[in-house]
Amino acid sequence: MSWHPQYRSSKFRHVFGKPASKENCYDSVPITRSVHDNHFCAVNPHFIAVVTECAGGGAFLVIPLHQTGKLDPHYPKVCGHRGNILDIKWNPFNDFEIASCSEDATIKIWDIPKQLLTRNLTAYRKELVGHARRVGLLEWHPTAANILFSSGYDYKVMIWNLDTKESVIVSPMRTITCHQDVILSLSFNTNGSLLATACKDRKIRILDPRLGTVLQEASYKGHRASKVLFLGNLRKLLSTGTSRWNNRQMALWDQEDLSVPLTEEDLDGSSGVLFPFYDSDTNMLYVVGKGDGNIRYYEVSADKPHLNYLTEFRSYNPQKGIGVMPKRGLNVSSCEIFRFYKLITTKSLIEPISMIVPRRSESYQEDIYPPTAGAQPSLTAHEWLSGMNREPILVSLRPGSQLLSPRPLPPQKPPSNTAAPASLLPLDPAPKLAAEDSQRPCSLLEEKVPRWAVEHRLEEKKSWLTNGFDVFECPPPKTENELLQMFYRQQEEIRRLRELLTQREVEAKQLELEIKNLRMDSGQF
Repeated sequence: MSWHPQYRSSKFRHVFGKPASKENCYDSVPITRSVHDNHFCAVNPHFIAVVTECAGGGAFLVIPLHQTGKLDPHYPKVCGHRGNILDIKWNPFNDFEIASCSEDATIKIWDIPKQLLTRNLTAYRKELVGHARRVGLLEWHPTAANILFSSGYDYKVMIWNLDTKESVIVSPMRTITCHQDVILSLSFNTNGSLLATACKDRKIRILDPRLGTVLQEASYKGHRASKVLFLGNLRKLLSTGTSRWNNRQMALWDQEDLSVPLTEEDLDGSSGVLFPFYDSDTNMLYVVGKGDGNIRYYEVSADKPHLNYLTEFRSYNPQKGIGVMPKRGLNVSSCEIFRFYKLITTKSLIEPISMIVPRRSESYQEDIYPPTAGAQPSLTAHEWLSGMNREPILVSLRPGSQLLSPRPLPPQKPPSNTAAPASLLPLDPAPKLAAEDSQRPCSLLEEKVPRWAVEHRLEEKKSWLTNGFDVFECPPPKTENELLQMFYRQQEEIRRLRELLTQREVEAKQLELEIKNLRMDSGQF
């Protein structure tokens, strides 16, 4: 008999949830009171969008991420639907484009201006008209640009190509009609070649989204799924729902065989829907219950037991909905690996909650930030519709880093040949000397650089790095989007340095008091 230790060795075992302070929350936000089971919130590195209460049609708010505090009661809304809005989703490849769907059976695509809204935004860029009944879910394709999926109460999943000049699109590119009841959840695998759905007929299906054919179907009677989620590249699915005894339950499935779940875990007897979120970079699963204030998190592994419970974040304030920040918008200087935006209807409050790995060092932690999916599509809409699949383009979260793209990048303009001061020489001159060896002979001074000079340059190089950001080698921002990101990053760095300076001043005063006390004690003796 093999012995298994009670505790697993994991770098994420001590992850904790840190709610934002009152001044860093969004207060007086009129959050929707709709009973539809959805997130009602969408977040990207620039904005937070939340569905709001509105008379005479549906509307949602778009608030700049840094504009925390109390919201103006007359803050402009994005409105144009004739019915209540049921779902909103930001375009993963364009931080200023958002899609919304409504009870009026339409989908609208909005361009959000980069400057603050001064009046209600009613002019949409595109309108998608194809569903016969209200539209409940939206999902952007994870790797292809301008491909949007929608599902409605007409039991259909529609695929829309937004890469057209038409302002009103009447017919979708594809329509999937294999469902017999209302679709409750949509989820893509990593490259978008498979689509998983959970339906009200208690069945989980894995579809080929381009052909609309059912590849796998689960009709297991002991688990009634309401939400389904692909678990990255683990070739597994996770579903949340209820057991036959009406307890809230999670089930893990093999992607190739949906006949029986690999494991089931009962959570509690509450009635709220469980929203699952998976972080493929850290293999962590977060389970958020609607109507309660807790967030459970697990570590998922390919071997048994597949779900390893870590702990949970507890709160007395129940959440109506939840939003999630993309990985590229996290604060890596504080070892933040996930961030939720919790909608608290009872207080009209949006509360950010950061999931943090406790580390002593303030430098960039490479082991908890592997390359992650960036904001650049790897396929065009035409390429994906023609049958191509491609993995997402990865980026590093290290501040100032470049795309880790598998595609060749276009050649950049060579820098000017202005003379640089000696103190700004690169850290490793070997590649540069090798490249310039055919153009000019190497001087004797460069060949005979003493060891102490190289070590001195290394020390200088360390002093240039601020929060993992190289102030000399980082290229300047090329777009307004990059400039805004750099501005917000610098503001955060200034705030952190001020806190550090205040802490050092307190420590210095304490040392002065200790020295003064020691002198007084020595004078008595």
